[in-house]
Amino acid sequence: MIGGGPAGLTAAYELTRQQENAIVLEKYDKVGGIARTENYRGYHFDMGGHRFYTKSAPVQQMWQEVLGDDFLRRPRLSRIFYQNKYFHYPLKPFNALLGLGPIEGVRIVASYLRWHLFPYKEEETFEQWVTNRFGKRLFETFFKSYTEKVWGIPCNELKAEWAAQRIKDLSLKTAITAMFLKPQETIKTLIEEFDYPRRGPGMLWTAVQDRIVEQGGQVQLNSNVVGIHREGQRITGVTVEQNGRTEFVPGRSFISSMPLAQLIQWLDPPPPSHVLEAANQLDYRDFLTVCLIIKKPNLFPDNWIYIHDPSVQVGRIQNFKNWSADMVPDLATTSLGLEYFCNEGDDIWNMPDADLIALGTREISKIGLAQSEDVVDGAVFRVEKSYPVYDSDYETSLDVLKAYVATLENLQTIGRNGLHRYNNQDHAMLTGMMAVRNLLYGETNDLWQVNAEQEYLEELVLDAPTESERLLDVLDGAVPKLDPLSLGMSLGVVIGLAFLATTLFVLLRGGDIGTTMTLLSQFYPGYTVTAVGSLVGLGYGFFTGFSLGWGYAFLRNATTAVYLVSLHRSAQQSVMRQFFEYI
Repeated sequence: MIGGGPAGLTAAYELTRQQENAIVLEKYDKVGGIARTENYRGYHFDMGGHRFYTKSAPVQQMWQEVLGDDFLRRPRLSRIFYQNKYFHYPLKPFNALLGLGPIEGVRIVASYLRWHLFPYKEEETFEQWVTNRFGKRLFETFFKSYTEKVWGIPCNELKAEWAAQRIKDLSLKTAITAMFLKPQETIKTLIEEFDYPRRGPGMLWTAVQDRIVEQGGQVQLNSNVVGIHREGQRITGVTVEQNGRTEFVPGRSFISSMPLAQLIQWLDPPPPSHVLEAANQLDYRDFLTVCLIIKKPNLFPDNWIYIHDPSVQVGRIQNFKNWSADMVPDLATTSLGLEYFCNEGDDIWNMPDADLIALGTREISKIGLAQSEDVVDGAVFRVEKSYPVYDSDYETSLDVLKAYVATLENLQTIGRNGLHRYNNQDHAMLTGMMAVRNLLYGETNDLWQVNAEQEYLEELVLDAPTESERLLDVLDGAVPKLDPLSLGMSLGVVIGLAFLATTLFVLLRGGDIGTTMTLLSQFYPGYTVTAVGSLVGLGYGFFTGFSLGWGYAFLRNATTAVYLVSLHRSAQQSVMRQFFEYI
């Protein structure tokens, strides 16, 4: 196993459980990769913040059998810092209303309605994907600034695949619905509770390391792979740099979670030139964490805060004491992790630690989280190649590398960097498990298909769509359905607020228009041109708009469904089921 992160350690754990000899080569002085936990003067710092939540039974089982009671059940609280205000995420209605104000709320709903009815015809970029689901106004308010901080490129250059993978099940409708109703199906982006090891994720991976060794495997730290040797289409061994000397380590099978581009570049003899060129095109985003120790017992209740303020460089702030009190040795203090997204070698990355600590101190003071004089100490930890970048060229290059890696008979790539895919920790673990099954049992699990929406590969095979269902999917894309609830709520809010504003305007102005408006009471009993009547009008307006929007969407979807049925008479029973689901 090249790499001792979640994917590589999981693969080694599964192999040693089957009495197979496994060697893990990890370049750093501790295991965990991006999910490692650093320690400074007894304070534990999580590199990035890792919520332990999964839909995968095998992953959940492994977590429990390794740590068991050392997992804590934690409530989730994350907020967005925007225009010197805090917004709860998931959205909470009164918090959002107070923060944005009714005028901005109307603009967001109107923008959502406009883009719902007239969306981008193609969704190639992150901006197009989010705008089609949330509207341009909400995209610019809560997505654009932070996303460009994270990736360092404009949202119109970031591929839509990243959004589709990370927030596929979340839309404005689901977010609004979740404010009032408990969803029947858990949306990953909206989970309210999660598990967390008492001393951070590194506690889990150190325990996995111990299990591997107990089961007869090896975990070699400070072992940087700097060469990968092959004969024809088989890997024969790797060159490892360890404590200033190099060593050749042979093997029968190889599982790699090192960055895919680096893997290709280390091959000896090198692959064809077009493969090397494709590897050189892959890009990565790095980050560093400025860890501050503050002499205050409590600062804010969040696990982390997303900083959407473009006037500061920090992107996200972790409060580790709120993850687990065991992360902090002195409960009279608080430890924060300020995350700065950057590129290896740029100004932020190369800034001296003392200057970074000073920068972080200034920025938390500017935001208002703590006073500069309360910061008593700090440290900096850099994390390279944390995020595989989904830029405009990555897909073409990745296809070339996939095809080439498939020709190497005894090599499998796993994990976030091994697959150049922005997977969560649990899905990185799944790739390790499936790679072992491919190796030991001759299975043909496609590791490239494991992403944030998959629970277990067999489910995809068992639930494979029929030919008629595939054709329906194509037609659905050509003639997309309208969401009755979304359209109804959008029209209801817009018409209701328009009714309210018009009534108040007429009330203040008076004259003949007020007399004319009073005639509406014939259709809306109880409505008057008064302050109380404006609220009655708000209710009537919402009901009218909702009825019109919901009714139009229902009839339009029903008409479309009937049309689809007429095209599929040979599969009538199946299509009728789709018809009722459609409307």
